[in-house]
Amino acid sequence: MIGLARWCIAHRRRVVVGWIVIAVLTTAIASAVGRHYATNFALPGTESQHVVNLLNSEFPAQGGDLDTIVWRYSKGSVEDPAVRGPIEQLLAKVRTMPHVVSVSSPYGAGRSVQISEDGRTAFATINYDKRANLLPNDTGKPVLDAVNAVNIPGLEIAAGGQVIEQAEGFSIGPATSVGVAAALVILLLTFGSLIAAGMPLVTAGLGLITGIALVGLATHVTDMSNIAPELAVMIGLGVGIDYALFIVTRFRENYTREGDISSAIVGAMDTSGRAILLAGTTVIIALLGMFATGVSFMYGLAIASVLAVLLVMAASLTVLPALLSTFGRRVVRPSRSARRRAQRGEAPRTSTWRRWSRTVQSRPWPLAVASLLVMLLFLVPFFGIRLETSDAGNDPSNTSTYRAFNLLSDGFGPGFNGPLLIATQLSNPSQLSQVPSVRAAVQRTPDVVAVTPPRVSPSGKVAVMEAYPNSAPQAQATTDLVNRLRDSVLPPFKGTFGSRPLVGGFTAGSIDFSSVLSGKLPLFIGIVVVLSALLLFVIFRSLVIPIQAALMNLLSIGGALGATVLVFQDGFLAGALGISKGPVEPWIPVLMFAVVFGLSMDYEVFLISRVREEWIRQRDATAAVTDGIAYTGRVISAAAAIMICVFLSFMLGDERPVKEFGFGLAAAVFLDAIVIRCVLLPAVLELLGKRTWWLPHFLDSRLPRIRIEGHAAEAEGLAGQLAAEEPPAPAPTSTRA
Repeated sequence: MIGLARWCIAHRRRVVVGWIVIAVLTTAIASAVGRHYATNFALPGTESQHVVNLLNSEFPAQGGDLDTIVWRYSKGSVEDPAVRGPIEQLLAKVRTMPHVVSVSSPYGAGRSVQISEDGRTAFATINYDKRANLLPNDTGKPVLDAVNAVNIPGLEIAAGGQVIEQAEGFSIGPATSVGVAAALVILLLTFGSLIAAGMPLVTAGLGLITGIALVGLATHVTDMSNIAPELAVMIGLGVGIDYALFIVTRFRENYTREGDISSAIVGAMDTSGRAILLAGTTVIIALLGMFATGVSFMYGLAIASVLAVLLVMAASLTVLPALLSTFGRRVVRPSRSARRRAQRGEAPRTSTWRRWSRTVQSRPWPLAVASLLVMLLFLVPFFGIRLETSDAGNDPSNTSTYRAFNLLSDGFGPGFNGPLLIATQLSNPSQLSQVPSVRAAVQRTPDVVAVTPPRVSPSGKVAVMEAYPNSAPQAQATTDLVNRLRDSVLPPFKGTFGSRPLVGGFTAGSIDFSSVLSGKLPLFIGIVVVLSALLLFVIFRSLVIPIQAALMNLLSIGGALGATVLVFQDGFLAGALGISKGPVEPWIPVLMFAVVFGLSMDYEVFLISRVREEWIRQRDATAAVTDGIAYTGRVISAAAAIMICVFLSFMLGDERPVKEFGFGLAAAVFLDAIVIRCVLLPAVLELLGKRTWWLPHFLDSRLPRIRIEGHAAEAEGLAGQLAAEEPPAPAPTSTRA
């Protein structure tokens, strides 16, 4: 790290210009080749995926996604010629649109299920040739335009479904600009200098621009959701500013002590630079752990996030030393208030964080118990979490999908927004006569409102029908219904057809998606925790630190998820925050764990590395904790405030899942930085004392030595030990001539 810092100082112009050139070139290339976002929701081994594969091979016309066009006529029946004529023209036009295989009209024979009992509401279904994630994002745009062009007095009409939702897109609002503005204000308050405040933004910006360009290029190599770059921006902006903030802070501290720009930079990189390298590595480990879920959708999110973290970390470790070597003297210039105090001859003020650390250390037991109780209170709601994909009823109110959802719910019931696909495999033509018995059995099942007549594939090997539940797609009753059909209603037909009829469709696929992620979550958590603990064990040479870090990070994540459940699922303050109640998205805990575990480990590494540095110097456990908190408390709180602002800014967008994720991350950072790092951790370290750094000799001699505390601390600590062990010099004796 020292060699890298010196090289960046010696070649500062090349470093800065090189990064600018790389950022411009990668962005230009990514813009030239375009971005090809594609969401891969394949779930190998699940029943819904089996249905998708079966229909794609035997019944392609039914293998794609289903959208709906729904209309309500307040002046009379939908059979009124003033309505029926224009609607039939609309449906005929939609049939000719790209990727549309068929349109099922309520005005055809045997389509009574598509007209409500009062005759005022009706819907048509659009069958596409592919799943929504495999279609271009604008596939549903012509459908939306055609629907919006229908203008009949008293007629309310809207289109809904996955393809339509994809065409409408989503907006994160002014999140990025608000996050950057808030970060700049906090950095100005922290450093009191525009140049010092701007450096973290410049380094994070260079790394993030390059990282996002690489994400765009990566879309041509692997499947990535269109939310991947937004997630990468959210994570990269936060950690990039944090990493640069820690280096600049340590540089200013070193300069105050040494008075030399180059030495201060090298010292900062030898200590904070090493801590950042370790912290960034733990974030990357946590993000790559998402590959353990076995869900393709998570892979693209992991790759995009890793690229962002890797690039902003690299920028912090190279661009920042180069900038500091050029503008360092302006960065270390004392603030106006400090200069006034110096002119008046006033002594420097005692650090607020030093006083706070001594307060915590003077009452370790009460404060440790109190902070633990706070975290457990936030953790309680987590045990009632329900993981399901939220339906269109949670979409922004100005979207077509939201209006279509409510029109269907009002006219037919909420279950018509999420039909279940019942697919029966036929091994010989004689079995076709038994398909009506399957329909009858499904129709008799409680919570099933209606079942469409079966449609048989051209090959005669598959019969398909839609079953409409009585409950909304995101409701627990719908999940129970899918499980009931699979476990008790359909198994008796295995003897008749040679295999059990299958339950698929988007709603069943979402239920399977939740089930798969829930089942893989313990494995994912275990892998990330173990790998991170092993890394901390080797770096800090302690048995206590890895266990403490794992437990406290899990507390932070559990508390944040509990707060998310309380607000988004239980509806606490939901009205004030503009949020509709609903289940927690199944991917939220996985992604939140990956990000929060990494960010929590950042604060853990920054604080504990400084405590270890002081321990190596002084061999006084209490003083090491006091100094560690005093030196890092301000910068950790500033970093946390920036993170919270960046993450909360994503609450300004329209999409509920993005709001959910931003809120959860902000809650996690708040709890981790305020409750864990400022109270619980110093109290526990004070109670443990020297035992914090205990390591059996046989392990100590076999572990590789990685100096996270830097070379200077080790040299000072060794000098202090030698001075303590050196016997006192003998008193001089007088001699006579």
